[in-house]
Amino acid sequence: MKKLLLILASSAFVLCASCSGGGNNETPIDGPDTPVVPEPEPEPEPEPAASAFFAKGADIGWLTEMEAKKYKFYNASGSEMECTALLKSIGFNSVRYRVWVNPSAGYNNKEDVLVKCRRARDLGMKIMIDFHYSDTWADPSKQIVPLAWQGYGAEQMAKAVAGHTKEVLQALKDEKIDVEWVQVGNEVTPGMLMHTGTEGNVKEISSAVSGKVSGSSVGHFVEYFNVGREAVKEVYPDAKVILHIDNGWKLATLTWFYDLMKENKLEYDIIGLSLYPSYWENNGYPDWSTKTRQCVSNFSTLNKRYGKPVMLVEFGMPASEPEKAKAALQYVLDGVKDSDWFGGVFYWEPESEKSRNNYEYGAFAGGKPTAALDPFAE
Repeated sequence: MKKLLLILASSAFVLCASCSGGGNNETPIDGPDTPVVPEPEPEPEPEPAASAFFAKGADIGWLTEMEAKKYKFYNASGSEMECTALLKSIGFNSVRYRVWVNPSAGYNNKEDVLVKCRRARDLGMKIMIDFHYSDTWADPSKQIVPLAWQGYGAEQMAKAVAGHTKEVLQALKDEKIDVEWVQVGNEVTPGMLMHTGTEGNVKEISSAVSGKVSGSSVGHFVEYFNVGREAVKEVYPDAKVILHIDNGWKLATLTWFYDLMKENKLEYDIIGLSLYPSYWENNGYPDWSTKTRQCVSNFSTLNKRYGKPVMLVEFGMPASEPEKAKAALQYVLDGVKDSDWFGGVFYWEPESEKSRNNYEYGAFAGGKPTAALDPFAE
């Protein structure tokens, strides 16, 4: 009986030891009259986290217009290729398309965007949709109200923004086209939905309906943006909404703008920036490095200040110097390669050439990609 009690007591001691903190590091108490307590199975190693998607993108909104003019595109060996597929073959994984409301020539309207998005869908590329809320270009120097919306009051304008956004996105969704990102407005530093005077200065429709951002006043801009954002989420709940302004190298402007948006409770998912480090300076060809360094530094500053991911949704360099363009793009990519909060870079209209559409900041020559795009191949 004593021996039985001794065995039971020893067993209880062993079991208690195995349940105590750090028990896996204890030496088991083994003996002829005590059961061996097996070591627990090791925990399986966790699967490595999937790396965040990094967009190597291109805005190719001009593509269908260039095709209509019979322009061709070729790979390095000289074989003709459709441009979207060509870009994918050299490392691009994403595309960006602008949307205009009622453009005079039809390009960039809903139907034209559908044509381009179908190609990207079939190639498995991710898609960014960029709403300009205009019949033509919208940027910091001009945000022209679509002709059909002119004269609208603020309430009617907000409904027009929401309706147009939903109409275009629903057309895409109906064709099983996924949309990863949506810009509500393009380079909206001064606001959006405003007329532009003949002198090139922004003029308000009226103080009642203007979205102009000025000093600490935002007019109806936040209202218009938020209804656009809500329309995006209604159709594509998981799409990321981008708030996009220009001059990514200008920290004072960036913090003024995004501070103002935060104060006014504007909601968005990603900070989107443009960078053209050689634009309009020294005949268009200065040293690119100063502004590029400033921009890359600003990425982390903005991320820490606002807690938002950052993307460079427009980038361009003079096409005449592809090696400099390559170095600038490589600098950007190297500067963010270990940053899980940075979502990617979109080269603006790389398929362009001055001889084809008078745009000097593309990255093709003779219908072929130049060295400027080499960093995307890595």
